[in-house]
Amino acid sequence: MYKEICVGCDVSKATVDVCVQAEGRVLERRSTNDEAGHTRFINWLVSFDRPARVVIEATGNYSLDLSLSLHDAEHVELMVANPSSTRQFARAQMRRSKTDRVDAEVLADFARRMEFVTWEPPSAAILTLRGMARRMHALTVERTRERARRHQAAATRTMPDIVVNDIEVNIVFQLLTSVRGIAAKSAVMILPEILVLPRGMSVRQWVAHAGLDPRKHTSGDSVEKRERISKMGNVRLRHALYMPALVAIKWEPNVGAFYDQLIARGKKPIVAVVAVMRKLLHAIYGMVKNRADFDGEKFYQLPQAA
Repeated sequence: MYKEICVGCDVSKATVDVCVQAEGRVLERRSTNDEAGHTRFINWLVSFDRPARVVIEATGNYSLDLSLSLHDAEHVELMVANPSSTRQFARAQMRRSKTDRVDAEVLADFARRMEFVTWEPPSAAILTLRGMARRMHALTVERTRERARRHQAAATRTMPDIVVNDIEVNIVFQLLTSVRGIAAKSAVMILPEILVLPRGMSVRQWVAHAGLDPRKHTSGDSVEKRERISKMGNVRLRHALYMPALVAIKWEPNVGAFYDQLIARGKKPIVAVVAVMRKLLHAIYGMVKNRADFDGEKFYQLPQAA
């Protein structure tokens, strides 16, 4: 008899096979490996009305979301085991078959017989980095697909222009969101303002169009006011760049370093933010022209360590 139930979870991309050992009984269950499936599984564990010791193998992205959900659940202890250790344990039990169901049984036995080491989740910073890396990977894959679609569309005269244009818009959208600071909402605001500009415009003309070009203010022969932006351009584009500039200052190291050196030179914060907006527009121009993701080193080179 055991005071707690021992649970093994074999996690794959789509499913979670579960084995529960409770008071000599062995219960098995399969759930979907998604948020709804995780909720149903945890509710089932709670229904036993006793603490649960759960063992999962460390399988990267497939197991992390479930691990986080189990860690937050009440009366659940979680161990994320090294797959090498669980394989050795299975061999010691003379387990010859290897199926998802058998693997779950092995992990339940592991939870009951072996030293239990409680899992601690990664820090918030690491999880944020994980999310950003996933997003970057997804955008890279999708852009590759869109480029293939554009090539196929250009190869036939039967493809409507509206379809070709939609593919082009999607590619530019993905380029914009490669900047840590330009999320989907900001990209949607920036996109229509830059795509309507004539293709032959220079980057200086883009900046002037946005009203971000510096203008000197003089009065007579002796009064010269400090330099300001002209604000004689597209106010929507200017507003659309403001929040991305603030976010990029925080999350893009090269953008933040550029901002910091302006502040160190005595620039007021708002002046430095406007300078970031202008330089960010320069970067977007180059990204669209060269079909390249944002490159922080091209934006501003970080000072070399001594």
